[in-house]
Amino acid sequence: MRTLKDARVGETVTVARLHGEGPVKRRIMDMGITKGTELYVRKVAPLGDPMELNVRGYELSVRKADAEMIELD
Repeated sequence: MRTLKDARVGETVTVARLHGEGPVKRRIMDMGITKGTELYVRKVAPLGDPMELNVRGYELSVRKADAEMIELD
């Protein structure tokens, strides 16, 4: 299973599935990350946390813990 945490800078990936439960999953979905959404990895901080993504035309920073809950195709 490949997650968003494994994606490299400059890569465009597609969300296959979201893991997690309740409010955590809802928060990820509210940020626009849903099944089938394309994500472009713009930057990763020097220590790997957070990641900066382009999602649906806007920039979003995601922590490693949240990135592990996003499964990719």
